[in-house]
This record gives sequence, C-alpha cells and structure tokens, in this order.
Amino acid sequence: MNGVGDAPDYLQLTLSRFLDLVASEDPSPAGGSVVAVAVALAAGLSAMACRLSAKHLADAPKLAERADSLRSEAAPLAQADAVAYGRVLAAQDRGLRDALSRATDVPLAVAEAGAEVAEISARLARDGNPNLREDVIAAALLAEAGVRAATRLAKVNLSIGGIENGRLAYAEALLEAAASARRAAEGGSQGEPERS
Repeated sequence: MNGVGDAPDYLQLTLSRFLDLVASEDPSPAGGSVVAVAVALAAGLSAMACRLSAKHLADAPKLAERADSLRSEAAPLAQADAVAYGRVLAAQDRGLRDALSRATDVPLAVAEAGAEVAEISARLARDGNPNLREDVIAAALLAEAGVRAATRLAKVNLSIGGIENGRLAYAEALLEAAASARRAAEGGSQGEPERS
C-alpha cells in the first residue's frame, strides 16, 4: 500500500498510469481522487466550449477563465483526497473524528467546483455555440455526477465520524444546484415549473 508520503503526484502521471493505480490493490487513489479528476475534466470541456463560443457569448472569455480556474482547483484535489484518506487510515480512535472531519473538506471542495462547472455548462448549452451543445451537456452530466459522488463521500465521512455541523445541508444544496444546472443544460426547467 502506498503511504501518504510516497504516493506519486497524480497530476504528473500519464493517464494510463493513473488508471492503472486506480485499478490496483492500493486503497488510493480511490473514489474521491477519481471524482476530482472527473470534475476537472468537465471544467476543461466547458472551458473549451467557452473559447469556441466567443461569437455567441460576449462574456465567453470570462467564462473560459472561470472554467480554467475551476479545473485548476479541482485537479489537485485528487491528490488532496488521497492524503486526507491516508490520514484517516493512520488515525487512532481519538484522532479519527478529526481526520474524518478534515477529510470531508476535500469532497465538499470537489462538489463546489462541480456545481459551478454544471452552471457554466448550462449557460453554454443555452447561449453558447450550438455545435457544441452535446459537449456541454456531457460536461454538465459529468459535473453533476462528480457532485453527486463527492456529496456521498462527504456524507459517509460525516456519518462515520458522527459529525453534523451544517456541512451535510451544504452538500445537499450543492447537489441540487448541480442537478438543476444539468436539467437546464439538457433543456429542462432550471427553477420552479411554469404555471399556466
């Protein structure tokens, strides 16, 4: 098993090597790392669509910059999740609650980034380059899946640690925001149903 100190830098690995590590018998990288990468990929796909929507959206460069920033935020969370998980594994009973509480911060950060990526994707689906509609829907779906998975991981950490300090409600709000944005990207209603 890889210890926290000897884990490779996931962002410096080839995709093939990262996939091999995920499939190995080592406990990390695991779900949290994979989810962070998925959200980073969704952000990258959104950034590309923003750049190719400059003729359709006046603020496309600003949206591309934000999507790039979200990609830069989410990608290193793959490593951060592995480190946090290593600390949970190393914690003794007394330190376990603290380690689980700190480990919850990583999936919540992934969920935050994913919810915003989904919102950018929904905007692009509505107003961006129509030739990229399916790409931005793919980004919205991937971002929502990332938020859903990250929220689940956060819930597990909070549940095992017997912790409830408002972060569970926050995770649920992020999940609903991502789901709403995904529905909007696919052409569904973003908010309340219209009344006739």
